[in-house]
Amino acid sequence: MRLSNYFCALRSGYQAELDDLTSDSEGRDVLQKRLKEKRSQIAFLGQMMETAPEMVAVVFHGAFDFKLPAVMEQLLRTEPDDLPDWDSLADAVHLAPWAQALAEPLLAQPEGQRFLTVAGALEYLTQRHKYVNHAAHPEAAPAHDTLLQGGRQLGLDEEDDPNASDLDHDEAGAHWLEEQGFDRKE
Repeated sequence: MRLSNYFCALRSGYQAELDDLTSDSEGRDVLQKRLKEKRSQIAFLGQMMETAPEMVAVVFHGAFDFKLPAVMEQLLRTEPDDLPDWDSLADAVHLAPWAQALAEPLLAQPEGQRFLTVAGALEYLTQRHKYVNHAAHPEAAPAHDTLLQGGRQLGLDEEDDPNASDLDHDEAGAHWLEEQGFDRKE
């Protein structure tokens, strides 16, 4: 899978942020506790949504339901100036009711629409393996499409995975974005 330079740069920061929240110094799983703390700081964190969106986006971890993964696949190839507003993604991705209250003050800010789109895309990256594997092999168990080895990420491309359906995802995503009024990128 190919990511835009923008999402390629944010991906590792988002994953590192999640990793930092996952366990304490004794190795205990404290992700939910730390996410709850971060969510209580949303007013402060919102100040960073333009400069460090990956650090703010973690408060929405687990809040997205991806209805049209093909749209998200296309979105991940988009640079920041071409990102659609959050509202235009209503058919493709839904925000959990519990996260609506967190999103409202952010959406009221000038960059809020774009930020929530970015947050959704970053979260999709963490769950992508479920959607891509299910589309290619609905009967197969989820497998990870990204490996972390020695601090670097290795992502699979079409050339690496003969069963990848990125082209189908690309076409469907491009079609959907075009229907929403965005220019088609060929």
